[in-house]
Amino acid sequence: MESPFIIFIVEDDPWYGQLLHYHLSLNPENTVHLWTSGQECLDNMHLLPDVVTIDFSLPDISGDKLLSTLRLRWPEVPLIVISAQDKIATAVHLLKMGASDYLVKDDNTKDFLWNAVQKLRETNGLRQRVKSLESQLQAKYDFSKIMKGNSPAIKRIFGLMEKAAQTPVNVSITGETGTGKELVAKAIHMNSGRHRKPFVAVNMAAIPTELLESELFGHEKGAFTSAVARKIGKFEEANGGTLFLDEIGDLNPAIQSKLLRVLQERELQRVGGNERIKLDVRLITATHKNLADEVQKSNFREDLYYRIMGLPLLLPPLRERGQDTLYLAKYFVDEFCREYGKPALVLAPDTLDKLRAYAYPGNVRELKTIVELAAVLSNGPEISPADVMFAPAGRDTSFLSSEKTLRAYTCAIVRHYLEKYDGNVPQVAQTLDVGKSTIYKMIQDGEV
Repeated sequence: MESPFIIFIVEDDPWYGQLLHYHLSLNPENTVHLWTSGQECLDNMHLLPDVVTIDFSLPDISGDKLLSTLRLRWPEVPLIVISAQDKIATAVHLLKMGASDYLVKDDNTKDFLWNAVQKLRETNGLRQRVKSLESQLQAKYDFSKIMKGNSPAIKRIFGLMEKAAQTPVNVSITGETGTGKELVAKAIHMNSGRHRKPFVAVNMAAIPTELLESELFGHEKGAFTSAVARKIGKFEEANGGTLFLDEIGDLNPAIQSKLLRVLQERELQRVGGNERIKLDVRLITATHKNLADEVQKSNFREDLYYRIMGLPLLLPPLRERGQDTLYLAKYFVDEFCREYGKPALVLAPDTLDKLRAYAYPGNVRELKTIVELAAVLSNGPEISPADVMFAPAGRDTSFLSSEKTLRAYTCAIVRHYLEKYDGNVPQVAQTLDVGKSTIYKMIQDGEV
């Protein structure tokens, strides 16, 4: 059954107010409330009216003030002003203030109001249907918005992601560092039937081996020296949803064995506990390693390999995605300028050639950082080839594959040029078009 359509009539003339109340109540789907003052209307806004009609001349609050108050505090509620004034200037003024409609009091007002309310009812019905559809689709991700690109290689991945989202089968994602494995895992979860349940991501390589069992399966109080309270593990956190185990190829044999048992039995026991906890978890795993090779080398259990394999997704490296490199570069430039409020920048033709020719060992993550650095270095409105910095062969590329603040980017750039010019501050200042005092201050503060 549809909710009633709630109408507030704010009218200090009892006879006229009752006339409007009676007329609008002829529709049994309307719930009409009559208030004789502006304050009475404000005090009852918790009833969430679908429309408010306002007499322009009220004893306690002027029509202007009531209209502006309602518009400020309840901007989504349509407001219809009813007034004896028939001046066009007044109507224009109130419409500019946010009134949805303006009706002049005469013999036809009740009919005009009926029609106005009917139109709002129809609009409200459409809005409710849209909300219903949005509710059904609220977790749906557009894969092309998660992973930018138009190449055949990435479109094939979109197709496989769609299949993965439609089935409960485990998914194994492989690909080089920076290809977006966690983004893919989350997109699959959010398009699946489990999207209302948790998505829990765990980077196996980032957790010390001695803590991994407790992190995954939890522990009871007193299970070991530092276990001062019960801990819920990642499997329990993800119950009903999806557990994403990144870098699963780095698991040691002991944890591999325990993981296999949990996946086979679909239940676990916390470390130091006896309770068997039932699990309903969809597993998505990822690794940059070739697990088949790791099985051959006896570094990874063959039975666990087949248990987690499910639907395999091999994410292509950026160098195999053709024109996607330039597509992504332009997207990252625009995104950077919007985020930091910089004027729009364009990539010069020679810059595009330079970006196209590079291999990107850090893949999309590295491209994003390179482009952001170029945007910082650029004097605008074009990003020139000189603004594009690649990590020299054999040099540490961690800077190009990690998230940094704008200040960290700036310090790294200055540090790079100080190394390049053997500490020649005037030359660095001239190259970067910054004051020498700025660089000296950064050196003094230990930032470079």
